[in-house]
Amino acid sequence: MKKLEILRSTPLFNGLGDDESAVVARLVFEKSYAKGESIFFEGDEADGFYIVGSGSVKVFKMNPAGKEHILHIFGPGEPVGEVPVFGNRPFPASAEAIVDTRMLFFPKPAFVSLIEQNPSIAMNMLAVLSARLRQFSSQIENLSLKEVPARLAGYLLYTLDEQGNDNVVDLPVSKGQLASLLGTIPETLSRIFAKMSEEGLIRVEGRSITILDRGGLLDRE
Repeated sequence: MKKLEILRSTPLFNGLGDDESAVVARLVFEKSYAKGESIFFEGDEADGFYIVGSGSVKVFKMNPAGKEHILHIFGPGEPVGEVPVFGNRPFPASAEAIVDTRMLFFPKPAFVSLIEQNPSIAMNMLAVLSARLRQFSSQIENLSLKEVPARLAGYLLYTLDEQGNDNVVDLPVSKGQLASLLGTIPETLSRIFAKMSEEGLIRVEGRSITILDRGGLLDRE
């Protein structure tokens, strides 16, 4: 994993020159996590944030009954845990590696100093945080106003566009984790997948979902 390549892959550091990127690279530490290993827990001190180099990370909360609800899945180039760094607050949720994952860790004091010297990074971070806010607003809307089939249809279409494929979605998580992300249970999600397949909207082959009728899915949103 090359630090500079990862830094160039994230919108957070768009516009930095080679010399500036090299300065940032010297501030960060590489960390590796095995599948299922915790990165931080809800309530931990936010002493820095992370950028995913390879692999994927889930950010989640646990309810009092011990049920997990996934808030977001982050992949290569995406920052994790950056919000509380600027609010002197602990991490509001927990993070765990979904697969073997390598990350860059940005210590809070060094990063805050870097921002003071490079205002463009602060502007990029504002753009990233604004995008996150829109995503969470959409997620709240989906969970509160839409039925599960509409949530799944929206997720498949969003992921299709995000992955840049013509008609195939490669699920980045297991179906159990997807159920948690969509606010349902695996059994319900399996029934909806089966119904959409019967209706000719999709074809399911493991984690590969072929979109057969994009318009039909749009009607479900």
